[in-house]
Amino acid sequence: MENLYLFILLALLAEIAGTVGGFGSSLFFVPIASYFLDFHSVLGITALFHVSSNLSKIAFFRKGVNVMLIIYLGIPAVLFVLAGAWLTQFIATKTLEIVLSIFLIVISLVFLYFNNIFIQPSKLNAITGGTLSGFIAGLVGTGGAIRALVFSAFQLKTEVFIATSAVVDLAIDASRSFVYWHNGFVHAHDLYLIPILLLVSIAGTFIGKKILQYISESLFKKIVLFLILLTGVFTLFKLLY
Repeated sequence: MENLYLFILLALLAEIAGTVGGFGSSLFFVPIASYFLDFHSVLGITALFHVSSNLSKIAFFRKGVNVMLIIYLGIPAVLFVLAGAWLTQFIATKTLEIVLSIFLIVISLVFLYFNNIFIQPSKLNAITGGTLSGFIAGLVGTGGAIRALVFSAFQLKTEVFIATSAVVDLAIDASRSFVYWHNGFVHAHDLYLIPILLLVSIAGTFIGKKILQYISESLFKKIVLFLILLTGVFTLFKLLY
């Protein structure tokens, strides 16, 4: 890969932002990686990268998980990520990239301008959030923003929030990794990136945990959302022009 060091640096920044913002690194990593790899390869590498990323988060934030959310949000998320991942083989790559960029723009604007959005902490909303986040994650590679919105309704402590999200995300990524591999999105010539990204995930999670001790989560999430908006705009501009 050309510009490998730049790719590693950007992946590290994505992991740090994903840890502190609570969205997961894929929200940044997918559009970033699409500048270096074709989109189907990005989906395959992202799923594998996220497996190690979530294992790192579970290790660093292991003070407990919310079992109820794992059941009611995690199970539908896994089922529908399989459906979304399966559909990717039938949809043109450029269409998927456009859908991703529009999704990033819309979700960041919604979070920025309607920052008082409140979801009732109910089992039904957990199931609905799991369904949507799983399907979108399978289709375009990232659904963490929706899952974070649902999690926030349950007012979890930071450690529990991140650890629970990581457990659900781990199940999602392990499931879609198999489907992407079956679809031919995981290529042998890209596998050398996996150990590199494993180290990136550990370092990024560690740095993100340290940052959480000094910066308010609400302020950092606003910065993250603004960067997501810019990422979506630039990605859409690149695709259209």
